[in-house]
Amino acid sequence: MSSDDLEKQDWSPRSAAERILMALKMHGALTSAELGARLGTTGEAARQQLVKLAEDGLVADERKPAGRGRPAVHWHLTEKGQARFPDTHAALTVDILRSISGVLGEDALDRIIHAREATTQALYEEAMADCVTLGDRVGKLAELRNAEGYMAAAETGEDGELRLVENHCPICAAATFCQGFCRAEKAVFENVLGDGVSVERVEHIVGGGRRCTYVIREAG
Repeated sequence: MSSDDLEKQDWSPRSAAERILMALKMHGALTSAELGARLGTTGEAARQQLVKLAEDGLVADERKPAGRGRPAVHWHLTEKGQARFPDTHAALTVDILRSISGVLGEDALDRIIHAREATTQALYEEAMADCVTLGDRVGKLAELRNAEGYMAAAETGEDGELRLVENHCPICAAATFCQGFCRAEKAVFENVLGDGVSVERVEHIVGGGRRCTYVIREAG
């Protein structure tokens, strides 16, 4: 499933403003013309929506060099705009994790993460039982992660490598508090994608990236 396919799913927002926010979330900074093309409208109509969203503090513009002439205006989500895609029960989750760590110790928290890792891996392996190729497995993994709220898509990079892209992290607060969750998720990916497959995280939301991106290669 590609990023473009994700924007066409039944759960996609319907208002023009929400569709713009979704497009910026999925693709990063875009010009009004690029947004108009993605939404099937004009660049001017998209720009008018962007101006309203900027007044609400949800988007901001930046000017990037575009060869000769005036710099192109690109629009991106602000922190307030990013918050429209919320971390699931963030405050409560962090409070619980902090309590576990403080009362029961770090070892107890590690055991919980390990148990979650094992359960997730078993579910993914069952779902991938009929997958034959690495491409099939990456595609199925993207479907599973998308269903869990990660806005995930399988892509092919410029060099032909497979990529798993996650445009959102529904457990970001928990992962920020304890990056053992990120380590465990990467380990699950490595285990379910098969022996001899390398998984490299090249973008990381917790590390300040716009999204999490994993480059996936078979051993040559």
